[in-house]
Amino acid sequence: MKTLRQTLVTICLLLLAALIATPSLQIVMRGVFDVPMAGAEELARYFLIALTLLGAAHVTHSGGQIRMEEFKAMLPPRPRYALQVLIDLSAVAMFGLMAVASVTSILANLDNQTATLEMPYWLFMGPMTVGMTLLTLESAIDLVRTLRQGRAGAKHTSLA
Repeated sequence: MKTLRQTLVTICLLLLAALIATPSLQIVMRGVFDVPMAGAEELARYFLIALTLLGAAHVTHSGGQIRMEEFKAMLPPRPRYALQVLIDLSAVAMFGLMAVASVTSILANLDNQTATLEMPYWLFMGPMTVGMTLLTLESAIDLVRTLRQGRAGAKHTSLA
């Protein structure tokens, strides 16, 4: 998992660089050369969506998601554990459902493409499939950890 997580971080950094470079290049092309880049907005939007969906698994693993831990900390141990198991189960179910739905959507639209860039639909929806699959995996890891510990984990929100 460590190699997969590091690869994901590298991909996200590349997507962030592309997200910054695309509008910057569009400004230079328009302002200096008076030649706008066709599809720059769609490409920047794609990079933003891909970065968000692929980066979500890293955010979940590192504890950066909003968790309402102060509320959970006020609960007695047993209800806190039950709530944590419910949260983890819900995350696995929801992200798993979204992963399956994205695969279904891709399979139903294999001949379609985006309007401006004419990007194949599978490439456009691919980050959602990968992101939701990785979120399902990270959530399942959290669920197994919670079940093995037999108690809710300690507060570990990371703002870094």
